[in-house]
Amino acid sequence: MWKFIRRRIAMGLLTVFVTTVAVTLLIHLVPGDPVQIMYAQSQGTTPEQLEEIRRSLGLDRPIPEQYVRFIGRLLHGDLGTTVRGQQPVLDLILQRLPNTLVLALTAMILAVLIGVPLGFLAAYKRGSALDTGLMALAIAGVSIPHFWLGLILLFLFAVEFQWLPVAGTGALNLILPALTLGLSNAAIVARMTRSAMIDVMSQDFVRTAHSKGLPKAVVLERHVLRAGLIPVITMMGMQFAAMMGGAIVVENIFAWNGVGRLAIEAIFQRDYPMIQGFILVFATVVVVVSILLDVAYAFADPRIRRS
Repeated sequence: MWKFIRRRIAMGLLTVFVTTVAVTLLIHLVPGDPVQIMYAQSQGTTPEQLEEIRRSLGLDRPIPEQYVRFIGRLLHGDLGTTVRGQQPVLDLILQRLPNTLVLALTAMILAVLIGVPLGFLAAYKRGSALDTGLMALAIAGVSIPHFWLGLILLFLFAVEFQWLPVAGTGALNLILPALTLGLSNAAIVARMTRSAMIDVMSQDFVRTAHSKGLPKAVVLERHVLRAGLIPVITMMGMQFAAMMGGAIVVENIFAWNGVGRLAIEAIFQRDYPMIQGFILVFATVVVVVSILLDVAYAFADPRIRRS
C-alpha cells in the first residue's frame, strides 16, 4: 500500500514539475514582446520604463536562468507580484482559493447525491421506460454548457422568482453556482454509475449471492453498490478537475469571488505573473485531490493494494 502511495506521489511531483516548466515558457510563447503586450493599455510608458520592467521580471536573462530563478522563488513561497498593483500573486490566490474549493466540493457533493441514486435506479430498471428517460435526461445534462445553464438558473431563481441573490459570495450565493456545476456533472456521474452497476450485476459473485437466497436489498447494497462505486470513485478525480475548470466560467456568471474570476481578470489585464501563478496552483490542487482519490480507491479495492 505504501509503495502505491509513494508511486502516486512521485507521479504527482512529476506533473507539478512539468507544470513549472510550462508556466516558465508561457510568457515566451506569446508572439511579440510580452512586456509591451502587458503594458499596451498604459499611456506614456517610455522605452526606459519598459526595459526596467523587463529587468525586474527577469525577462532579459536566458530562459534556463529564468527557470532556475522561478524555482528558487517558488521554494520560498514567492510566485512574483502582479503587474497591476504590485501585489503578491500567492497571497491573492490563497485569499480566493477557499471560495473556489468550496464551490467545487459543494458541486461534487451535489453531483454524487443526485447522480449515484439516479444511475443506480436506471441500472436496476434497465431497459424500462424509466431507464430510457433518466439516460435521456443525463445526455441532455451533459450537452448543456455551464454558461447557458447558469444563465437559465440565474434568470429563473434570481430574476424571475427572486428567491436567491443575483451575485456575490455567501451561503445563499453558493446555491446557484453549485447547482450549475453540480447538475451538469450529476449527469456524467449517473451515466457512469449505471454502466458500472450493470457490469457488476452480471458478475458471478452477484448471481451466487442471489442463489444463496440473500434478500435482494442486501445483494444490491452489500455487493452491487459497493463494487460498482469503485470506478465511480476513480472518475471523481477527473470530475473534480473538470469542476475546477468549469468554476472559471461559473464564477464570472455569478460574480463568485474565487480564483477563476481572478484568472479571467488577469487574462483581460494581461497580467502574466498572475496567470502563471493560477496555472501552477490550479495544477497542484488537482494533483493533490487526484492522489487522495487514488488512495481512497486503493482502500476500496484490495487488488490495488496488493498490486
